[in-house]
Amino acid sequence: MHAKFIAFWKQITPAGLFRALLFAALVATFVMMASGSAVRTSDAASGCPDWPTCYGQWSLSQTGDAQVQVVHRALAALSALLVLVAAAVARRMGCAPRVRHALNTAAVLMLVQVIVGGVVVLAGAQPLFTRLHMLLAVLALGAVSAAAVFELSPAGGLRWSTRFSRLSLATLAAILILMISGSLVVMAGASAGCEGWPLCSGGLPVSGAGWLQFGHRLLTAVTGVLVVAQFLRAWRGQRSQPAQLSAATAVLLLTAGQVLIGALKVNRGFPEDLVWLHAVSSAALWATQVVLVVSAGLAGRSQVDETAEEAQPLIMRQRARDFLMLSKPLIVALLLVTTYAGMVVGGQEIPGLAVTFWTMLGGALAAGGSSALNQYIDRDIDGSMQRTARRPLPAGRLQPAEGLAYGIAACLAAFFLLAGFVNLLTALLSLAGMIYYVLIYSIWLKRLTVQNIVIGGGAGAIPPLVGWAAVTGSLNIPSLLLFAIIFLWTPPHFWALALVRRNDYARAQVPMLPVVRGATATRWQIFIYSLELVALTLLIPLFRITGSVYLISAVVLGAYLVYSAWRVVKDDGNKVAWRMYKYTSMYLMLLFLALVIDVLV
Repeated sequence: MHAKFIAFWKQITPAGLFRALLFAALVATFVMMASGSAVRTSDAASGCPDWPTCYGQWSLSQTGDAQVQVVHRALAALSALLVLVAAAVARRMGCAPRVRHALNTAAVLMLVQVIVGGVVVLAGAQPLFTRLHMLLAVLALGAVSAAAVFELSPAGGLRWSTRFSRLSLATLAAILILMISGSLVVMAGASAGCEGWPLCSGGLPVSGAGWLQFGHRLLTAVTGVLVVAQFLRAWRGQRSQPAQLSAATAVLLLTAGQVLIGALKVNRGFPEDLVWLHAVSSAALWATQVVLVVSAGLAGRSQVDETAEEAQPLIMRQRARDFLMLSKPLIVALLLVTTYAGMVVGGQEIPGLAVTFWTMLGGALAAGGSSALNQYIDRDIDGSMQRTARRPLPAGRLQPAEGLAYGIAACLAAFFLLAGFVNLLTALLSLAGMIYYVLIYSIWLKRLTVQNIVIGGGAGAIPPLVGWAAVTGSLNIPSLLLFAIIFLWTPPHFWALALVRRNDYARAQVPMLPVVRGATATRWQIFIYSLELVALTLLIPLFRITGSVYLISAVVLGAYLVYSAWRVVKDDGNKVAWRMYKYTSMYLMLLFLALVIDVLV
């Protein structure tokens, strides 16, 4: 493993480090905007009466509104610093002029934005300066997003010569106008001027504030038409373009999420969490459309023939089956069992129909979307492995761009549905699971370390937390025990498969335990983890959330699991390991069903 890490670091180039810096600057800028939205929605703008210090101190140890304000200032300083450093490094490395210009623009905007932020505090949060502060942050986010696309794209200038590129540019303008109109609504105090949705109390507005709010909704409708047209054209003519297809799909889902959250926000009396989410998703929508516009402009240089892809035959039934395969439905079903168990055990009763429906739908979309993104990332590996070579992407039945777009769409839909119809904690936990699985496991751990499955197991362990948070709105130690059960279950489950398919993993150069440490060491690790897993399952009754039904089930199921693991140690054949692999799936499902039955009886 040490040699693997050394080889990994040797592969890192100055260009790679710069891209990492650029990505960090982009993320920091977005997080800074999210924290700024938290300041506004929580009315914490006056938490610190002075600037740049807070009550004369440079400290994060504040409380209440002051703490919210200080954290935002720290994030603003960090994002500005990263953007400035990225701009300086880009100049030093001699990056393409368009990259340098975008970063220089972002740096200027960030510095002015920080100064205006100080004016907002010292002038007493005047609406005009507050909106200007937000607008500068939006423009800075757009500039950093453009710089990232420029850095990842081949050399050349922008040219919006195709119908799709011009449509994307018009949609960007509409989104910017929409964001400005939303700011005007807030600045005029007209957020509640139009009760009900989509009309005002079932009809037209009767006041100036109502008309201002209603006008914002009409602009939303116009923007929505452009977004839908952009999405349809992307899926007809850009199916081989990952950046354009995935960005157009993400824009559609973000817009739909904006509409959903906006409607719920009005109907529920403007709760802080939905107001905050509405603002944050607006920033994400803007940045994503900037990415689409820039990528479409770069592609427009080559006069992409949009009719060529339109002419490709689309066998809808086969495509639907392939998209379903991208979701890995059997794995989704198993994860939903653990999600529902978390709901039942957390609430100690059968959850309501509505919360069950939305939680399970959101969980299915999150798991399916993550699986699709995993297959997009692993399409090169899957193509070299006998077990996965017939999947839609390596087999060529779907374009890689389609898999990427589908995965992003499902993940975004899951987040907005959970945030809107369940609660924000549930949505954030689901988002954490998706990021964990896609970024930490699929992109980083899987190809780097023999501990990929051990560490990556945390992603698959999040669904019971999602279910628990859906009915309780919080987490506690018993909920973390459910997480730990799946975390310890993951290594013996996948290592049993890896024993059977070790030649596949070796050919694909994936550092699974049997490939790196050998079959004997893997068999003993399966046995040890099985013992730890069974021991943990027997601790659950100590917290008095389960009874005899679960205890008996855990003992019986666990005994056979340990027996199966011991047979794997003693028998070198693949048949025993394969039976172990199949039993572990059955074991987890039956164990969590026992949790459900125990609570209900």
